[in-house]
Parts: sequence; C-alpha cells; structure tokens
Amino acid sequence: MAQLQDDGQYVGDEYMVDFEDDAEDQLQAARESNLLDSDSDDDSDVMSKLSDTTAAQARRGKDIQGIPWDGLLFTREQYRETRLQQYKNYLNLQLPHDDLEKECKVVEKGGKFFDFRHNTRSVKSTIVHFQLRNLVWATSKHDVYLMHSYSVMHWSPITRKGTEVLNVAGPVDPALEAQRNPWLYQHGLGRVQISTMCVKRNLLVAGGFQGEMVCKNLDRPGVTYCAKITHDENAITNAIDIYDDCSGAVRLMSSNNDSVVRVFDCNNFSVLSRFYFPWAVNHTSVSPDSKSVIVVGDNAEGILADSQSGKNLNRRPNSRCTCIRAWCRICTWLRMA
Repeated sequence: MAQLQDDGQYVGDEYMVDFEDDAEDQLQAARESNLLDSDSDDDSDVMSKLSDTTAAQARRGKDIQGIPWDGLLFTREQYRETRLQQYKNYLNLQLPHDDLEKECKVVEKGGKFFDFRHNTRSVKSTIVHFQLRNLVWATSKHDVYLMHSYSVMHWSPITRKGTEVLNVAGPVDPALEAQRNPWLYQHGLGRVQISTMCVKRNLLVAGGFQGEMVCKNLDRPGVTYCAKITHDENAITNAIDIYDDCSGAVRLMSSNNDSVVRVFDCNNFSVLSRFYFPWAVNHTSVSPDSKSVIVVGDNAEGILADSQSGKNLNRRPNSRCTCIRAWCRICTWLRMA
C-alpha cells in the first residue's frame, strides 16, 4: 500500500480529490444553518437530533445524509453528475477499460436487499488514507467499533452513545497482570497511529503504521499485549485477521508491508509461524475450513497457500494489485477488490 512519508503525507495522495468548491461550501453552509436555526439550549441534543435520520423521515423524503437539498441552488442529481465528472478515480488497471466492460456480466436491477433504518452523523470515524481497511467493525446488530483519532470507540445503536475502548495517543503499556507474564510483556509503545484493526472472539487487535500491534480483551481492563512485531523500515501493518485453526485454537494473522505474514497464538501472543513473500502483503483471508489462506499484495498475482505451512498451493492472477479478498462462506469462491 502507499507509504507514510516523513512529512506525514502518503504516496498516492494525488488520487485524493479536494472538493472545496462552491458546491461543497453550499452543503456545509446548509448543515451549519440547520444547527443554528434550532432553539434548543442543549448543543449535544441539537447535534444529535439534526444529525440523525430515521427510516420514517427517509420515507417522508428527508435525505438520509441530512443534506437539505431544497435550500441549495442545485439538486441531488445535478450535484452527483458534477461530482462524477470532476472526481479523479484511482486506477492501476493494466487492461483497457473497454475490454473489462466486455467481461462484465449483465445484472438484473431492481432487487431489494436492504432497508434503510437509521443514520447518525454524531459518530465520526477517522480514516487518514483511502487504502486503509477494516477500521469499522460491527460485531453484532448492536455493537459497532470504529477509529476516531487515536481512539477505538464502541458505539451502540440502542443507546446512541459512544464509549472509548482503547486509547493509543500516549504511551501504551500492558496491564499490570500482563506485565507479570514474560510471554505477553516485551516493552511499551509510544503513540500509535492505527492503520487497521480486527474485532472478533471478544478480542480487539489494532495494527500501526510503524509495525505495532496492540491487543485488548474486551472483558478485561487495560491492554493485554503490545509490541512492534517488525522493525523493518517499511513496516505498515496492513491487515489483521482472527480465526480458528484446524484444531479449533484461536489464531491471529497479520499482513505487513515488510512482505511477511505472521501467525500468533491468541493465548500468549507468541509467533507460531512466519510466511515470506516477494512483495508487500496487503491482506490475507483464511478459508472457512481453515486449511488454506489467500494472500494478496503489491503484485498482480494472488497466492493460495497452506495456512499451516505457508506452502504455495496455487497462483491466482488479478488484473492489478489487490487490496483485499474475502471467501464466500458457503462455497470456495473468492472475492477480490
């Protein structure tokens, strides 16, 4: 993925489009006008009420993003058309776009798979680069975990409230209980800029731009484990996965820009395996039967490997470098993005 430079910017920022034009100014002014027009004395209550959109309001015509189109000089359709014309999309395809269009199957439109229920803008996630992945997790219908600045927040759609679960803005040290365990305690970390995370099996694991990994059991106070898992110059932790191996033991798999995939024991966070690849690894995904893993990265070929040994089983060509893959849970098909 893109590398963090010394000035805090990212290689590839030329694809990040700045929309600070008249249209964006009007949208922001309209949102601020909605807030100022309220008579409520409770600012947080005002923000909550105006930022949220319910299904009933959407059925009555309210925009689900809370944009007051009636008060603007353009319609939603006009704004969308302008944005599509001006937006510079990120492309690294080797094949002509027309050739790819021929390979696409014709799909039937009109299917309804989801119903809008509720939208809130009082909870804001922080994603500093467009190639970062898995910074929002929904572990159930009522539990959402997201990144905000240097914190991982838990938000409940029932209470409509957010709670800080993990803070990595300052020195990060394991809880005292973990420090007594030599397997868990190596040394603390400074401020961590989170690049990816995973929340499964009651475990929250966050990876950092400098090869850090911070683990926290959600039912225990404090940090369970934290360390730099690589000291390579290009050490971004691109992805983390928590899964059950063939024996039923809980494992953790990390994907890093140092071209290494690491497998950890989730009981003591010792490294069980290291799999080496000739390119930066962007993402790994373990198959539903836990026997194989698909590995993709800064290469046009993805590798299907044995999840225990890392031995290559097959190479799967892509049309470009790949950021993420996922298995279909009811078959052996793979999905790529």
